[in-house]
Amino acid sequence: MQRSAFIKNASTLAAGCILLPNGTLFELPNPNATPIHIAVIGTGLRGQDHLELLLRRSDVEIVAICDINPRMLADAKKLFTQFNKKLPEIFTGSTTSYKLLLDKYKKLNAILIATPWEWHKAMIIDSLNAGIKYVACEVIMGITLQDHWDVVHAAERNKAQVMMLENVCYRRDVMAVLNMVRQGVFGELIHLQGGYQHDLREVKFNDGLQPYGNGVEYGAKAFSEATWRTEHSVHRNGDLYPTHGIGPVANYININYGNRFTSLCSFSSKARGLHNHVVKGGGATHPNAAVLFKLGDVVTTNINCANGETILLQHDTNLPRPYSLGFRVQGTNGIWMDINKGIHIQGVSKAHSWDKAQEWYDKYDHPLWKKYATAAEGAGHGGMDFFVIHSFIESIKANQPTPISVYDAVTWSAISPLSEQSIALGNETVEFPDFTSGQWMYNKPNFALTDFY
Repeated sequence: MQRSAFIKNASTLAAGCILLPNGTLFELPNPNATPIHIAVIGTGLRGQDHLELLLRRSDVEIVAICDINPRMLADAKKLFTQFNKKLPEIFTGSTTSYKLLLDKYKKLNAILIATPWEWHKAMIIDSLNAGIKYVACEVIMGITLQDHWDVVHAAERNKAQVMMLENVCYRRDVMAVLNMVRQGVFGELIHLQGGYQHDLREVKFNDGLQPYGNGVEYGAKAFSEATWRTEHSVHRNGDLYPTHGIGPVANYININYGNRFTSLCSFSSKARGLHNHVVKGGGATHPNAAVLFKLGDVVTTNINCANGETILLQHDTNLPRPYSLGFRVQGTNGIWMDINKGIHIQGVSKAHSWDKAQEWYDKYDHPLWKKYATAAEGAGHGGMDFFVIHSFIESIKANQPTPISVYDAVTWSAISPLSEQSIALGNETVEFPDFTSGQWMYNKPNFALTDFY
């Protein structure tokens, strides 16, 4: 097929993605159904979020949990008591205790992984090799580009599903805009932006006594994410956390479903934010003031797509700033920008003026949110955590592929090592690998379109 004809057909396919009627979407858990047996590896603060959502459900039984931190395990056990659920078997003692779990529970329906990034690849592959057919993993999928290929090959070899728990894909405004995109409100999409713009200095450093204090310690002396996450800022320079920004953007332009990323180029600013934070909090003589942080304070990545769109991603976690994922969707008919909560649609909006985005969100509220807003109340991150866990469990119950496939997961996550490569090569443009081995040309979009997603 010639490229021009392929792009035309792909655009027609995207325009034809009509949302299912509200009544045909996935149902609430059936209390009479056989429960899904699942184990959770990693019961830190994020793991506990997932545990709570799983414990709310009548169609899930958590049979085992694993962690090396006694404090986190104790907090996890309290959740089982709170929800009046049977305590699971606990695996602990070493970083390889999860392998004992996998050896004992080979007939589990699923594994959920919420551990430090550097463990994700090994735990995913070990779970798949143990015979687990559904694996959910927190972002990201691996550290190196080879890690990502290894995850893909393991999923293919074991004919299993690997879903990255990218919750921002389910954010209410993000899904309303997805609804608008699929109904052609913005016209043909031209340019998109997203990122992770979030002051994490108090996450990367704390005193080890309470979550996210004003300390300047990391590593063994710190608490939670600061024990491991900050090390990546010391030794790596790239977009270390791209999936919150790229996941929704990829869904808007059908990446891996008639479109793909073709190349990437990244730039990094100088690094000052983390050093200044240490000096301000601990003084110029504090040992951590001598650490040379490799991660630039602002990392910018440009991506080209097969169908002609361009994408701008930003990673900005070391400087003082309010939180924003910086979404922008721009097409031939209009634009959405979440930074100013504005939408402009040609012929509808006043010339050269912004409409309040909430008015459009209300009009195009996604059917999943219309139906499950009440069920999502109290779930983390404004309710979107409910949807990402719910879609994973419903996929298992239906014996169907997960809405975020292993190919989606590694494509979004691989931006990290590719951006590191580009920066290390003096901002060279690098080729983006095709993890689907050409199937992107034939795959049909499915995110938030079928009755159990």
